[in-house]
Amino acid sequence: MRIVVAITGASGAGYAQRLLDHLDPAEHEVHVVLSNYAQVVLAQELPGGLQLRPGVATHGLKSMNVPFASGSNPFDAMVVIPCSMGTMGRIAHGYSEDVLLRAADVMLKERRKLILVPRETPLNLIHVRNFELLLLAGAILLPANPSFYTRPQTVTEVLDTVVARVLDHLGVPHQLLPRWQDEPDKL
Repeated sequence: MRIVVAITGASGAGYAQRLLDHLDPAEHEVHVVLSNYAQVVLAQELPGGLQLRPGVATHGLKSMNVPFASGSNPFDAMVVIPCSMGTMGRIAHGYSEDVLLRAADVMLKERRKLILVPRETPLNLIHVRNFELLLLAGAILLPANPSFYTRPQTVTEVLDTVVARVLDHLGVPHQLLPRWQDEPDKL
């Protein structure tokens, strides 16, 4: 698959790191782009910096000379993780001033998979209306709401409960956590 991973300035850089840890560039073409404020949040939340596997391509925010900025060079999926409410609002309203926003717009117009992982609470009516617009446009909204039925013991395990769902929606196999199973038949 050809996948764009966009990281914004919302808190939750660990989600992006864990996703990138599980996207193998030997199996997938992986491209990364960061919003302006993402660098600040990455420095705060990932003291060792964002760790990219060899083979992952990075791109500047202002360069439109990237393959995923045009529908004529279709990518399979884009994940914005974490997705700030500002970025979400700009995507919802077609505001494409940089390559991150343009790529999201291209994914929607080409009916490709766009997964947005908002990390915000509480929500206001504007956020909810932007969610509605994006859902109607074909985006997948996958809020960074971890689950706890697997009894995660570390922060990484909590992050992985969300990242596993992102990988599922990308169609990327993983073993991050056990699958929910039906209750065994009672005799």
